[in-house]
Amino acid sequence: MSETQIAKTDVVLVGAGIMSATLSVLLKLLEPNWSITLVERLDGAAAESSDPWNNAGTGHSALCELNYTPKTANGGIDITKAVHVNEQFQVSRQFWSYAVENGVLPDVRNFINPIPHVSFVQGAENVKYLRARYNALVTNPLFGSMECIDDPGEFARRLPLMAEKRDFSEPVGLNWTQDGTDVDFGSLSRQLFGYSAQRGMTTLFGHEVRDLDKQSDGSWSVKVVNRRTGAKRKLNAKFVFVGAGGGALPLLQKAGIEEAKGFGGFPVGGAFLRTNNQSLTAGHQAKVYGLPPLGAPPMSVPHLDTRVINSRSWLLFGPFAGWSPKFLKQGKVTDLPFSVKPNNLASMLGVGLTEMGLLKYLIGQLRLSAADRVDALREFAPGAVDSDWELDVAGQRVQVVRRKGRGGVLEFGTTVLSAEDGSIAGLLGASPGASTAVPAMLDIMERCFADRYRGWLPRLREIVPSLGTPLSTEPKLFEEVWAHGTKVLKLDRPAEGLPIAGPDTEHREPDAARTTAVTA
Repeated sequence: MSETQIAKTDVVLVGAGIMSATLSVLLKLLEPNWSITLVERLDGAAAESSDPWNNAGTGHSALCELNYTPKTANGGIDITKAVHVNEQFQVSRQFWSYAVENGVLPDVRNFINPIPHVSFVQGAENVKYLRARYNALVTNPLFGSMECIDDPGEFARRLPLMAEKRDFSEPVGLNWTQDGTDVDFGSLSRQLFGYSAQRGMTTLFGHEVRDLDKQSDGSWSVKVVNRRTGAKRKLNAKFVFVGAGGGALPLLQKAGIEEAKGFGGFPVGGAFLRTNNQSLTAGHQAKVYGLPPLGAPPMSVPHLDTRVINSRSWLLFGPFAGWSPKFLKQGKVTDLPFSVKPNNLASMLGVGLTEMGLLKYLIGQLRLSAADRVDALREFAPGAVDSDWELDVAGQRVQVVRRKGRGGVLEFGTTVLSAEDGSIAGLLGASPGASTAVPAMLDIMERCFADRYRGWLPRLREIVPSLGTPLSTEPKLFEEVWAHGTKVLKLDRPAEGLPIAGPDTEHREPDAARTTAVTA
């Protein structure tokens, strides 16, 4: 196709990650006759942030992430963000259940497995905080199955790898939720794309979007280049979604939409220690999140995780921060400098002057040796041996820099941007991103297809029965959709790749002799 030829399509999706995958299926379910074209610069789907080795795989539902439950000025616990994130995850979970039941996701165990989510602290003051957190959360239906544990014997029974060689003279505490999940977002994305491709979606792998121009009729001209041959083509689309991870910001800037002005991005790399030594994986079957080091940003929260990837069990510990000016793992060193524009210069400079804590943290992380990383792991697993672990370089995350006053502020989360006329939208930011892909895409659909959204609602409520209803205030509805999803997603069975727990390690209901569940 020559550069002057134009292919018309209803929707262009830029980037083959979990966001585009989710949106492609939602649109195919609602508007099966719409034409969709996917453009991905790499040669396969989910090869950047959605790849299982490029993220932690936590089904983020605020069960274990302590940064979602901060202390308040009066000494209480603010659970607002935890409830919000959990509500979002419930929407994703219902969509996945519908997709499994209706043949969209043919291999459920290849993308989701049941893994307990656990918060872990050491020291009397931190244990006191964890008890207060438990008390604040457990009365909410979304967190009703949480347990609070401060007995060393029960700690050792549930987390034998973390108990080995541990000095229990210092108090330890756990908030334990049995019904957490491990999610392979790469497998999930590929299955979703498979469904859409089978129903007519055009896929352009190895192609890169170089520019986007708004047309007089409100549509978009999308300039695409084949990275292998250099051949150029144009797509004319009524709607464009930019779900390109760290690559989203430069494309939204090229589109020139008003809503992207003032936004910047700061890239942070990540790495994990990993092992598939079965003697170690058998002794740790949980995702255990701790507290970030003093003065470190929320993204630095250390965690020791069970992962199930291709039916094999792994343990990952991290994250350890790295730094590169690239916005994607396979990006360019010019990504950061070329993203600085006159309209976001003040935001970027403002963050540079105010985020000295982040700068200090990054410098410290870059100085870590291999031995230093294993020493950090020993806070969780005191008996860790260096030779059992290898370093895995994970994906790039681009933290959102938002204009604030005359300067800017760094945000750790996910931000949806859309043009006022709804013709283009994109997603910026990182965690809990992938876990909240479904509500994020529903938000975009409501913003960008306002004239159709009301007509879609009856079908959407078949797909997500609780849509528009906070489950935290409707315990009966929550129990209904939770029980149904647990069965459909096979979360009532042991995880693939993990040994079935024996009588000495299987989870049982807590009793006073073994577990301290603080309720007062």
